[in-house]
Amino acid sequence: MTIKNDILIRIAIVYFVLLLVGVAIIVKILTIQVVEGGELREKAKKITYRDIIVEANRGDILAADGRVLATSIPYYELRMDLRAAGLTDSIFKANIDSLAICLSKFFGDRSWYSYRSELTNARKYAKNKRYYPIAPRKVNYIELKEISKFPILRFGPNKGGFIPVQVNRRILPHKSLCARTIGKVGEGGGRVGIEKAMDWALRGKDGLRVHSRIPGNNWVEVKSMNKVEPEDGFDVLTTIDVQLQDVAEAALRKHLAGHGAGHGCAIVMEVATGDIKAIANLRRNEDGTYDEVYNYAVGESTEPGSTMKTATLIALLEEGNINLNDTIDTGDGKLALWDHVVSDSKIGGHGKITVKEVFEVSSNVGVIKLVQKVFKGREKDFVNKLYELNLNKPTGFIIPGEVKPQIRYPGDKGWSGLSMPMMSIGYEVRLTPLQMLTFYNAIANNGRMVKPRLVKALLRHGQVVESYSPEVIQSAICSNSTLRKVREVLEGVVENGTAKNLRNPRYKIAGKTGTAQIAMGKSGYRKGNVINYQASFVGYFPAEDPKYSCIVVVNSPSNSVYYGNLVAGPIFKEISDKVYATSPEWFTELKGDGLVELPQSKSGHISSLSYVFKELDLPFKKAKSASWVQTRRDSTQVVPIPLKYPKSLVPRVIGMGLRDAIFQLESRGLKVAFNGYGTVRSQSVLPGSRVVKGSTVYLEMTKKFD
Repeated sequence: MTIKNDILIRIAIVYFVLLLVGVAIIVKILTIQVVEGGELREKAKKITYRDIIVEANRGDILAADGRVLATSIPYYELRMDLRAAGLTDSIFKANIDSLAICLSKFFGDRSWYSYRSELTNARKYAKNKRYYPIAPRKVNYIELKEISKFPILRFGPNKGGFIPVQVNRRILPHKSLCARTIGKVGEGGGRVGIEKAMDWALRGKDGLRVHSRIPGNNWVEVKSMNKVEPEDGFDVLTTIDVQLQDVAEAALRKHLAGHGAGHGCAIVMEVATGDIKAIANLRRNEDGTYDEVYNYAVGESTEPGSTMKTATLIALLEEGNINLNDTIDTGDGKLALWDHVVSDSKIGGHGKITVKEVFEVSSNVGVIKLVQKVFKGREKDFVNKLYELNLNKPTGFIIPGEVKPQIRYPGDKGWSGLSMPMMSIGYEVRLTPLQMLTFYNAIANNGRMVKPRLVKALLRHGQVVESYSPEVIQSAICSNSTLRKVREVLEGVVENGTAKNLRNPRYKIAGKTGTAQIAMGKSGYRKGNVINYQASFVGYFPAEDPKYSCIVVVNSPSNSVYYGNLVAGPIFKEISDKVYATSPEWFTELKGDGLVELPQSKSGHISSLSYVFKELDLPFKKAKSASWVQTRRDSTQVVPIPLKYPKSLVPRVIGMGLRDAIFQLESRGLKVAFNGYGTVRSQSVLPGSRVVKGSTVYLEMTKKFD
């Protein structure tokens, strides 16, 4: 082979190799563009761009008057980018000691040296954990503003690496008030209560922002067609009355503690609309305190006991030829039913009494004898009457967790010859407190059963977006004739029967007591010598023109007192008394030509006094060029007397309210100490004395603290 041919062969091989490389490059390019192109472009986009979810503001939950029951407050997690582009070693070393001292003083959890060591080491190893948490807890906005002035952090995110991350926290301004009904919020939204039931409206719609990577591994927002603005959630306007809720919870807590009870609940409902004005649920902790941990009013189904007798009365009046004045012999208060003996609470029994008295004194024997007289052999008719009262159906309450009522039908599993007699007095049936209250509310509402309502409307920026009207479950639960008789009996329970302790001269209460033994699983109603009871009272007020209905249920009172009138009744009355006292429309207008005597008035500022007397339409003489006055009464009007003391003299504050007295004295450089409350009775430094700044004036008030 010649040298020329050898060279040509080598050149050909090189060209062939280059050709193969070229073909491979072209194939790879085509593969990347056509086959892998979409996936690779998406990866590049993720490296260069990222979508940021912008959380929508969760709506507030409001009381009936607009006061906030639950709201979201921004809190901040504090982080520091220890490798921020502008955070040089010189800046870090010159300021780290000062930053550590500020953090230690602010949070008070550890020494400044500990903060400095931690941040110094974190910067050294920042490649592993670049965005380092610098605070032991989340901070609020006011705290954030203060912390953002600390050394290094005040330089901002690029030069100082300061990165506060907003995290919304759900708070209840009224603390534990109505907490279980309001509910809780978890990562996925509402977990219980209104928060869960109305989560779809409260949570709003999250937005979307597109961010692009810039040098220094920082991200900035860029304009994008994919940008979506967040849509805040609706505010939920409830029917809850904050004052009534407070009264109900306070009364329930006090009496539960007094009786050592396991748990209890109280519900207040507006008769005409079914609006829930208060719903309190409390359970005893191991230390004897009480908290809202479960919604017993909605989720606990129990045998109601004697409160069920009102449904039995309706069935008797509607089906049988029964009149309230008919008599029934209850004998010695004991009735044998197969191997079971039913007893009345009164030892020796009630003897021969009227039908009306049977229900007023809650005679078990009398009720069972009446039911057997009318419905024996017609058990299906009796149960059908209970079904016609909607007692076998849930109310459809908005909060999840309502338990379905249990009322057996003849032929069902567990039905026996004892079933109808026991059902007539509130056993072998199970209802929740809310279901029982809905039934009694229908009696108060002229037979019209309405669905319990907890949410009135959805609001956005204070404007109603959607409203929820009261819903009628049943237009009439019984005839008008029966309704009149039933209401007469329920009034008689309080006037003459088991709830006489609730009677008062100001307004009438109608209702029914209930005392039931609580079944303890396979042990029945007795475990050894232990019997647990449930005490209840349900009714409405004022009886002649009902405005509110209410139920109170107390479970396992442990201090040997367990009757409904003594355990649940006083809670009901405490609630109804407060409602009555704060409802001016229930009071009759005073008649006469005028006031018998003008009212007394505290001393004070003339503008405040003039405003009050004008609003009350009371005669008040105008004062001439005086800011502060004391008052006296003559036969026709209240007369202001000017209090003119120069700043150098101690003023007369006797007769003033405490706030005005403190203002007068402290504005002259004096200190104030006081004992009691009400109106100032005496002052330790005589009016007109020369002011000694910094000295203390002691005030005696008309009322003393307990």
